[in-house]
Amino acid sequence: MTPANPMKHFAPDRVAIIGGGPGGYEAAMVAADAGVEVTIIEDKGMGGSAVLTDVVPSKTLIATADAMRRVNASTAFGVRFGDSSEDKYETSAWADFSRVNERLLKLAQSQSRDIHQSLESVGVRIIPGRGRLVPPHNVEVTSPDGETQVVESDAVIIATGAHPRELDTAKPDGERILNWTHAYNLTEVPEHMIVVGSGVTGAEFASAYRRLGAEVTLVSSRDQVLPGEDADAAAVLEDSFTRVGVKVAARARANSAERTANGVSVTLNDGRVLEGSHCLMAVGGLPNTAGLGLEECGVDTTESGHIRVDTVSRTTATNIYAAGDCTGLLPLASVAAMQGRIAVAHMQGGAVKPLQLHRVASNVFTSPEIATVGVTQAQVDSGKYQADVVKLDLATNPRAKMMNIRDGFVKIFARRGSGTVIGAVVVAPRASELIYPLALAVTHKLHVDDVATTFTVYPSLTGSIAEAARRLHLHVLDPAEE
Repeated sequence: MTPANPMKHFAPDRVAIIGGGPGGYEAAMVAADAGVEVTIIEDKGMGGSAVLTDVVPSKTLIATADAMRRVNASTAFGVRFGDSSEDKYETSAWADFSRVNERLLKLAQSQSRDIHQSLESVGVRIIPGRGRLVPPHNVEVTSPDGETQVVESDAVIIATGAHPRELDTAKPDGERILNWTHAYNLTEVPEHMIVVGSGVTGAEFASAYRRLGAEVTLVSSRDQVLPGEDADAAAVLEDSFTRVGVKVAARARANSAERTANGVSVTLNDGRVLEGSHCLMAVGGLPNTAGLGLEECGVDTTESGHIRVDTVSRTTATNIYAAGDCTGLLPLASVAAMQGRIAVAHMQGGAVKPLQLHRVASNVFTSPEIATVGVTQAQVDSGKYQADVVKLDLATNPRAKMMNIRDGFVKIFARRGSGTVIGAVVVAPRASELIYPLALAVTHKLHVDDVATTFTVYPSLTGSIAEAARRLHLHVLDPAEE
């Protein structure tokens, strides 16, 4: 996208930010450190939805589920519970759901307070309320009690995020039919959770609820769970789902969800009717861009309502930037934060590295986790990229054997001819941590030999990363060798 008015670098003295999520508060920190007068307008609390109702609470719930998985699997290590002489050690962990949700909500509030205090400590002004653009680039703020004030600024960053998409025939009520913001209202583990949507959010919640003890049915409109992810990784996850008892209603869409006397009834487009105790609708998100005064200020949006931005976070209006889920690039907190930081760097006229989405490392927090960076298998298969590929199962890794890891692999893509690392997939417990060295390799265009010849701890899961790189080295030298 090319902005209508390429902006002159002018080092603004005053910056207003609408939205206190990762795109907003990260930008505020950078701008304040540079001596700019910064004002953030936020109506829910610092951290926004990412901290209060989305990323932080959902990943805390998933961490609890993973703790239960490890406890329940510990008998394979020889761990016993109770008096082994009476053969009463075999047991199953169970979730005190009221305590689980109480903890994760407290953690989210604590994180929000920490962000608030950090911002105030560097001089950021925080105004509770909803913001609306006023031409040319000021912000009208409406407080919770209805009073209004205008914040004058030299530049604005819009970081208003997104909210759950809803179906007219499956309206969430917060009790039986839920969206991702309602999931933390439950006081007991659902007897049978029907999850509609097999994308990242749906797969994560399906995995977590099953590990927490609920019966789970996942409604997937595609041939595979996680249709946008690596097919090999999705296959591993589906095998894991089968083993732990997650039922998948494949190639079907939910036409409606209704409350019944004892739970919910979900009708699929193929005529099947699923009965459960609860239904979680995970059918995507919509940008929070309505009522922001975008059109009046010359800020273009897409058909979906997302704000058009370029690789340095500029909108089509001079001195107005946008970051995060409201831009529709990648719905990741890390991307929102980077967009916010890039916006500040650009408006100050400093050295700016434009956002490059192919370098973004992302993770699906299922069990096992799926982490990716760079070029994908689909792009290689389509011929868009010429690459040598090595996939190494973790079954051969000694550390994986010690940890009783059944599923997972490391896959590395190297550019054919040059041997530079251009992409990777890791499927494993804590894949979100293991992807980092491969993200470094992609970002800095390291050769597979740079990865292969770097020392790893023995035994460790990272040993499989180095081993996959060594095998790629051989493949690059002689494609007939593995």
